[in-house]
Order: sequence, then structure tokens, then C-alpha cells
Amino acid sequence: MSAAVRVAQTSQASIKSLITLMNKSCACPAHSQARRVLQNNNSASDATSKHHHHTKDCSHASHADTEHEYAFEMASSTMRFGEGVTREVGQDLVNMKAKKVLVMTDPNIAKLPVMKTVIESLTANNVPFVVYDKTRAEPTDKSFMDAIAFTKEHRPDVFLAVGGGSVMDTCKAANLYYNYPDADLLEFVNAPIGKGSVITKDLSPLIAIPTTAGTGSETTGTAIFDYEPLRVKTGIANRKLRPTLGIVDPLNTRTMPSQVKIASGLDVLCHALESYTALPYTERTPRPANPAERPAYQGSNPISDIWSLEGLRLTVKYLARSAKDPLDMEANSQMCLAAAAAGTGFGSAGVHLCHGMSYPISGLNKTYKHPEYNVDHSIVPHGISVAVTAPAVFRYTGAACPDRHFKAAEIFGADLTKIRKAESAGPLLADQLTKFLEDLGVPNGIGALGYTKADIPALVKGTLPQHRVTKLAPLATGAEALERIFEDAMKNY
Repeated sequence: MSAAVRVAQTSQASIKSLITLMNKSCACPAHSQARRVLQNNNSASDATSKHHHHTKDCSHASHADTEHEYAFEMASSTMRFGEGVTREVGQDLVNMKAKKVLVMTDPNIAKLPVMKTVIESLTANNVPFVVYDKTRAEPTDKSFMDAIAFTKEHRPDVFLAVGGGSVMDTCKAANLYYNYPDADLLEFVNAPIGKGSVITKDLSPLIAIPTTAGTGSETTGTAIFDYEPLRVKTGIANRKLRPTLGIVDPLNTRTMPSQVKIASGLDVLCHALESYTALPYTERTPRPANPAERPAYQGSNPISDIWSLEGLRLTVKYLARSAKDPLDMEANSQMCLAAAAAGTGFGSAGVHLCHGMSYPISGLNKTYKHPEYNVDHSIVPHGISVAVTAPAVFRYTGAACPDRHFKAAEIFGADLTKIRKAESAGPLLADQLTKFLEDLGVPNGIGALGYTKADIPALVKGTLPQHRVTKLAPLATGAEALERIFEDAMKNY
């Protein structure tokens, strides 16, 4: 029986079991810190509890019964950057000795100049290929399965993703399950929604050509999708998913509508801010028994800090310019670099609350459709879903690592000469973020997306299973804290 059929025949009992798992914490060696996070969810003063250490470095309370992590790993795809570099991809595939290439894109990108350039390059270099152009914006388990089925039918030996994060993530999933043909879709999906099994073998080569400056998916080992049976967003995270090569060509972003540029750039912004303020890697527990169990998202570290801060600086400086003028090639180029830089940073350090909370914001949406997105379904773009909670999130986390929040606020333009009280760090950064979002015309909080206070319990429930990211928040964050953050995020300005 195929994986698609097995998913389609998921019994009611299995769904109930998954729902039960959503309210439990993962106890696997790489993620068991999430158990402590959820066990501390009833304090009315999560952000200022005396059990947290509010030092200049983000930290959680220590645990005598576990060993803290002592190492971090940096892993990223090879990246090639330059205007016009897309045309080299045919030669790359010849160098890889590709026999049959699966080119994956979406219906909109398929009509744009970037695909013409790609096809011309493959044809000129006599590279055999087949095109899959049905990738869904904000992919689902069903759209993943459709792409996987197409892949198994055509049996490629190399993958080429041409598009934004949705295309690249779908291509990663197709590569994974083509190389694990008997695996159920949930086999590698992050626990507790999936089994969270470790990917142990190398996958097929994958080249990624991003057409947005946002997700940084060309550098990371993550693939995100909506799991529709539970109406939650989840994903797969493993270094084996990383593209072999990311070809970053600023010319490919010229056709992005302004709203798509803004949403993509806000994803970069939150990648940078969340990874820079994430739990330090030395505070993550427990230390993995085997290096293979060390998670892709490990906590902030000295190298990820460099990339995250550079991604933040570039985004603050160039996002508005890029959105305003599609022919501003300096701004377009710098935003491409920002996406890659922040992607490298969060690919090691991880993200936390903005992303964890964004998944139910997107997954539970029924009617909101963001402007300038040419799709046939309601959609809260990922970058919008992460950004609308950002002021509330960083207002909450500021007490954990004030120096880092001050540093980020200064990059936005805050004057720190008269503001040095630790308790003002979170509000200061929140104010800077609010102004930044308002100037870009971002929807005014989750209320502008159609949510009300009555939806908060469902939004919290959808956030709690996102252990892969929420466990990296600099403060232990449970249900009551999440309720307050969502309420604070109803309206930003």
C-alpha cells in the first residue's frame, strides 16, 4: 500500500491519538526540554519568575538531573550569489552527471522569466528533465503527497527547485520520501504530530534557486507544511534535507509583487530576531547521547549570532526600498543576502515564539486572503503570520536577555543613550518593531486577520505542539503565557 493511501485511510482513532499527543511533550533525547517548558505553564508571572536568570545572555533555569549541551554545529548549503547566475544551472547538472532532473516550481513561477532561463540552460546543456509545476503556496500534507507521487512516477536522480519557500520545501519532501519509498508521511515529521524519526541516509542532490528573498530555505534542512487532518502547521527538520547548492540570483526577485516582497522580508526579519534571542546552546538540555541526535535547531551560538545580526541589519535597511521599487537592484540584492544570512543563522540557532505561534495563525485561517497573492485559497503568508505577533513576543522575552533586545532595537534606530534599564528592553524593541510594521502597511495584529479573543484557546492549542521551536524561547513559555502574548498581539498599533 502506498504512503498516500495509508495517509488517506488514517482512522478516527489515529487522529484522536494524535490530538492526545499534541497535549503531551516530546521525551526523545533531542527534544525532552519541551517537557519542562510545558510543565511550567501555570505561573502567572512567566516572564519575571524568580526561577529565571535575567542576565545579558538568554537562559533558562538549570536542571541538576540533566546535562547541558556543550557543543554546537554549523551546517549550511553551498551558496552561489550573483546577478544572472541562474544560467549556470545547466552546467552544474552536467557536472553532477545528472541523468534525469525533476524541476519543481509552481503555476505562477512557471510563467516567469526565471523558468525560461532555467529551461534554456538545461536544454543548451542537453540535460534530460521533467517539470512539476503544481506546487501549492503554503503546502499541505496532500500537496506534499501529490509531489511525492509524481517523483516516484518519474524517478529522477537530481532535484531542482525553482521558487519560494513553498517550492523548496515541497522539493525537499519529495526528495526525502523518494529515497524512503516505504515510509509513511508522518515518519520524519516533527514529534508529537509525527514520529520524528532520524534521517540516516544521504538523499539525492538538490539544487535550489529561490525566487523570493525570505525563507532562506536554500540554506536550511527544514520543510514546513499544513497537516490538514489536525489543522496545524508542522514540518520536517534534518540536516540531510539541506540543498546541495543554493543559487541566489537577485534578478529572480524583480517580478515579486510588493506584498510578496514584504511578507518574505518579514520572515527574514523574524528569522534574524528569533535566532539572535534564542536560548543559548549551552542551556539546552539534555545533551544528546549520540551526535546524530543533536537537533538542527540548537540555540544561539557565537557563529549564528554573526549571521543573524547581519541579516537583521540588511533587512531593516533594505526591505522597504525593495518593496517600493522592483527595479532597485541594490535593495533586491541586499535582501537576497539578508535572507541567506538569516537562513544560515537560524539554520543553526533555530527560531522560537514568533514561528511557533505563526503555525496555528496560518493553519486555522478560514477566510483571510492576503493581497497580491495569486492563489485559489485563503492564505495568511508565512511572513505575515510570524510578524504580527513579533511586538508582543519581544515585549515578553525582553526580560530574559535585555542586552540582546537592546542591540536589536538599536539596529532599528533606537537611541540607547538614555534607556538602559533592563526592564525597558522588551518594550523598546516592541515599539521599534511596531513602527517598522506600520510603515510597511502590515495587518494590524492578528485581529486584522479575522481572529478574536474567542480564538485564543485554539491558537494556544495549535502552538503547544511546536516543541521544535518553542523550546528555544529564552523564557519557559506555557499555555498561560501564550494566551497573554496572543491577546497582546490582537492589535499592534
